[in-house]
Amino acid sequence: ASKITSFSELAIMNNVDNLGEVRSETLNGVGVVRITFQPGTNITDAFAQVTSVSQTILRMMPAGTNPPLIVPYVPSSVPIIQLVLASDTLTDGALYDFARLQLRAHIQSIPGIRLTLPYGGASRQVMIDLKPEALQAYGISASDIAKATATQNLTLPSGTLRVDTRDITITTNASPEAVTNFAELPLRSVDGRVIRVSDVASVRDGQAVQTNIARLDGQNAVIVQILKLGNASTLDIVNQIKASLPELQASAPKGVRIASVFDQSAFVERAIANVMTEAVVVGLLVAFVVLVFLGSWRSSLIVLTSIPLALLASILGLALTGNTFNLMTLGGLMLAIGILVDNALVEIENINRNLELGLGLKEAILKSASEVAFAEFVSTVSICIVFSPLFLL
Repeated sequence: ASKITSFSELAIMNNVDNLGEVRSETLNGVGVVRITFQPGTNITDAFAQVTSVSQTILRMMPAGTNPPLIVPYVPSSVPIIQLVLASDTLTDGALYDFARLQLRAHIQSIPGIRLTLPYGGASRQVMIDLKPEALQAYGISASDIAKATATQNLTLPSGTLRVDTRDITITTNASPEAVTNFAELPLRSVDGRVIRVSDVASVRDGQAVQTNIARLDGQNAVIVQILKLGNASTLDIVNQIKASLPELQASAPKGVRIASVFDQSAFVERAIANVMTEAVVVGLLVAFVVLVFLGSWRSSLIVLTSIPLALLASILGLALTGNTFNLMTLGGLMLAIGILVDNALVEIENINRNLELGLGLKEAILKSASEVAFAEFVSTVSICIVFSPLFLL
């Protein structure tokens, strides 16, 4: 495996542009290559280059090498919901296959998501358990059985048949229709007798070697993580997934329970509620302070009005730039409320000071704005600079 990993790493380093760092790790039968690109690289083009190189070198790999799974990673691609399939009646393998085939096909059409492979369980396999004594007696090796099952488990096109004005495609299907049919596959003929797989091995419906396990309330279970891609809305995705669960549950085998054990939308909804609560509490407190110390209900009304108007303008800006509500944008809104209130208080107090000096309303507003605008601008920009590294994530 290490040679395959090294070959892949060298091919990528020699043929892919704008590389920042290439790291590889070789495990038992698995090679992982992590690629980091230079800032400003077009990830779509880079992904296409990596895919092209990986597929090109596949034909140079040893026989039996699986095609690479190429997955782009960005910090915004995080799990937003975890679905668990649990059952007391189905095996881990049956749950795994249902999650990998039916569940993925059911919700994969939801835009902006990517599903990981199920965790827990193992994929279904037809297991052929060899009998060493019988193999030796008939002079048959394990490779003979592997070759027989490979060559007699095929579906091949065989041409077309013209009937009147129609062309009918003909296929030769040699795939066994049931697991038990594998036992009837012929291996060779000895003294006029056909030696079959059942003579030297037992065939059963099994599963691959299980390397991880998941349980829900003591039941067999598999876990599927659903990741959000790019700027997709967490709330929209989770709501669509939850809306599809009743239909998915109805199509599931009897005894299968589908549940959500992690839901990031709950954090987003809580953050939205916190922003709204903070806006209301801050608005009322500031209006009360202005009313007490300045004695002006009009100034209090201005403060109360400025907060929702600013929030609406921010939400409109998010919509126009293609962004959605998430923990980052909501955190920014919560921070902006405090800055907004500070600037509003300074502006209102300065306007009242100029009014007390005898200036007219319009003149007092313009003079007050010119006196504090630069200071407020600099203070706001300073805060923005502090948080600017977040754009590099």
